[in-house]
Amino acid sequence: MFKGVASRALGVFALFTVVCGLGYTLVVTGIAQVAFPYQANGSLIKVDDKIVGSELIGQNFEDEDHMWGRIQNVSVVEDENGELMAYSAPSNLSPASEEYQELVDARVEKIRAANPDADMDAVPVDLVTCSGSGLDPEISPDAAEYQVPRLAKATGKSEDEVRDIIAKCSKGRLLGVFGEPTVNVLKVNLMLDGKL
Repeated sequence: MFKGVASRALGVFALFTVVCGLGYTLVVTGIAQVAFPYQANGSLIKVDDKIVGSELIGQNFEDEDHMWGRIQNVSVVEDENGELMAYSAPSNLSPASEEYQELVDARVEKIRAANPDADMDAVPVDLVTCSGSGLDPEISPDAAEYQVPRLAKATGKSEDEVRDIIAKCSKGRLLGVFGEPTVNVLKVNLMLDGKL
């Protein structure tokens, strides 16, 4: 009796392993590759057939010629083969902690010093805080607008040209309702460099 139940249970387990673990994965991957190949392969941005980044992963920019994004919590370590590997995670600091407040205050000073001609009094919060993943590729339109005078001066473009680039790299709310408007920092920087 027990052997019969055990063999049937193992048979069902094997069947569902193949169906759910292999079959389902192949079907979903196949549909994604056919219907959404760009997204299924990581939304990679290429310039001259060279991958320069992904629309989905933020990069750290802190020079005056480029738009700055959110704080990136990335640790780069070398593995046993000498290859560099990057790991990302949130800081897990409590917003009520003194250490967190010191980090935010230091970032506010840095942002204000880099953008002395900014039209807004308050520094947008997404320029001084980290996202949950530590790799958010987008900022708010306010955070982008805050940087327009610096970018115009550093790149030699007019403020309207910089705003046009920002508009081309912006997304609105999904279906006009869900989420918040965002600006992709990497795309803006590639357009400022004339690479997109």
